[in-house]
Amino acid sequence: MKHKNNVIQHKQFAFKTDAVNEDGTFSGYGSVFGNVDSYGEIVAPGAFKESIAAIKASGDPLPALWQHRWAEPIGGYDVLEEDERGLKVEGWLLTGQIPRAAEAHALMKRRVVKGLSIGYYVLEDSWNEKDRIRTLTKLDLQEISIVTFPANVEAQVESVKSILAQGNLPTLSQFEDFLRESGYSKSQATIIASKGLKELLSRSESGGKKSDALTALRNFQLSK
Repeated sequence: MKHKNNVIQHKQFAFKTDAVNEDGTFSGYGSVFGNVDSYGEIVAPGAFKESIAAIKASGDPLPALWQHRWAEPIGGYDVLEEDERGLKVEGWLLTGQIPRAAEAHALMKRRVVKGLSIGYYVLEDSWNEKDRIRTLTKLDLQEISIVTFPANVEAQVESVKSILAQGNLPTLSQFEDFLRESGYSKSQATIIASKGLKELLSRSESGGKKSDALTALRNFQLSK
């Protein structure tokens, strides 16, 4: 499947407390249609149609991840469908088998964690130059995560992409958060950020070319 780029993107939406059940099942919306989000984007009705069909045909549940960490699946989704509002989902947490799932369930019930966030690739989109709004018309859905809501925008992959696009370098903490969102463990993210970005920042501050550091980070991002 051909993607517009090979960087996975995220969007999130809150669910209601009464949609979280004692047996670990829950329901909500992974995305809503028609509203302009903080990135100036709109998800169009039908954007998930082909992806949902492909997931159903595979016979496998869509993964439910913890905070978009690929190494931490905590459940899955049996129901994925579009209605007039958006992407409606019904999922379950493996609370009896995975400790993190039990923790997530407890936090969801108490409204400490109250967000669902989709991880997807863009297949087709359009751009309105006048309104400067991007409409996402076809998406390749990869996972739906349980996330703290509202999320720290500075920790999002999109934020780091924006920083690089503006010709600036992220801070160590921003880059480490980016790595965590991309699926690296905390220790891996710390090592990569401290030994990689720290060296690039040091070279830039000591007279090296800032463009070299930007190129290295952009190439790293594209490889994810």
